[in-house]
Amino acid sequence: MSEERLVDIESKLAHQDQLLNELNDVVTRQQEKLMQLEELCKSLISRVRSMGEAMPGADAGDERPPHY
Repeated sequence: MSEERLVDIESKLAHQDQLLNELNDVVTRQQEKLMQLEELCKSLISRVRSMGEAMPGADAGDERPPHY
């Protein structure tokens, strides 16, 4: 194998290694953001449920109106 070809292969490997590290960082940040959004959704669901329970006549929508 020629010296030039070996240097070219090593250069490509270094670039691939750098790209792999960058992609890993992106995936890690996305996972952190996803976990934050899941917690936010859980919190919002909990708040909406508690607001529904606290509202007077919250179950009135399920009842038939008096004229039936």
